[in-house]
Amino acid sequence: MYIHELKTWPGFTWDDKALSEKLGQVRHNMGLIFGQMDAAGFKQKEETLLKTLTLDVTKSSAIEGEMLDTEQVRSSIARRLGIEVAGMITSSRQVDGVVEMMLDATQYFNFPLTAERLYGWHSSLFPPGKSSLNKITVGDWRNDEPGPMQVVSGPLGKEHVHYQAPDAKQVPVEMDLFLNWFNDEQPLDPVIKAGIAHLWFVTIHPFDDGNGRITRAITDMQLAKADKSAQRFYSMSAQIEKERNAYYDILESTQKGNLDITGWLLWFFDCLGRSMDNTVDVLEKISIRSRFWDKHRDTALNARQKKVTDMLLDDFFGGLNVSKWAKITKSSTDTALRDIRDLMNKGILAQNEGGGRNTSYSIILN
Repeated sequence: MYIHELKTWPGFTWDDKALSEKLGQVRHNMGLIFGQMDAAGFKQKEETLLKTLTLDVTKSSAIEGEMLDTEQVRSSIARRLGIEVAGMITSSRQVDGVVEMMLDATQYFNFPLTAERLYGWHSSLFPPGKSSLNKITVGDWRNDEPGPMQVVSGPLGKEHVHYQAPDAKQVPVEMDLFLNWFNDEQPLDPVIKAGIAHLWFVTIHPFDDGNGRITRAITDMQLAKADKSAQRFYSMSAQIEKERNAYYDILESTQKGNLDITGWLLWFFDCLGRSMDNTVDVLEKISIRSRFWDKHRDTALNARQKKVTDMLLDDFFGGLNVSKWAKITKSSTDTALRDIRDLMNKGILAQNEGGGRNTSYSIILN
């Protein structure tokens, strides 16, 4: 029996005493992050916001196995928020749709969440009316014509059903209950409410597809309420993507348990806390980048050099060598070598120990 089949559904309960310590730590970390951002410069704050939202969009889609182009997502967000960034590119209709949903959820967190608003988010996720090659109901609740809504894994004929959602005929009533609760002011900590909202919505699974991404958008909307800010500086979706297996395990065990959701909320707080820890790392990287470009504000760089230098300041994988440079910039190895030597002369790159075919280079940060 799933929790939505219990007679007392959706009467969730939890142990406040068991949650208090971790909830207090989450609240403390929220305050620290916003305190750091208040002390940061405008450009640093803007860059952190852009990086966080880009992570949120790309990683929420990645959880569902959909890989979005990071630069397209970044450009789409920057255009909609009026942030000036170098090298913006055209974004696809698919990317723009996911970005529109996420920004509507976080930038307008104080507006009521309605069925019509959710229909709009769903339509943004599936502009052609299809999921992959399959025709689906878009901008409305599911009707279960293909069969019951199930989360399954395993090969055809040997599927393992992790969970089965309520029947489609129950969805309108279930969603009315959820939306009334979500929009109602309650004497409930907003972080606890975010955890409950996440579990409740994903349990109903009201759409043919896109339920996971919309669940995480609702979670971000409620966390924005908790922060009392539309500015997002930590990404729950990015952390869930890292802990994907544990995420699905705790959801499955909770769906097959009872309505005491203390275990789910403890996991939710832990995951949220780890997402905030990652924000500290992001802030440090942005601070390093800011100091670097302040130092080299008058250094003349061509477009290829600027591109690779930005990558080295971010999350560059492995060592930089001539062949990688040529591949990244779509240039010849001769051009790559000239670019690298020029940056060495300008005090931006240094040659690592070793030579010959293994010659590699590192950025000079001090």
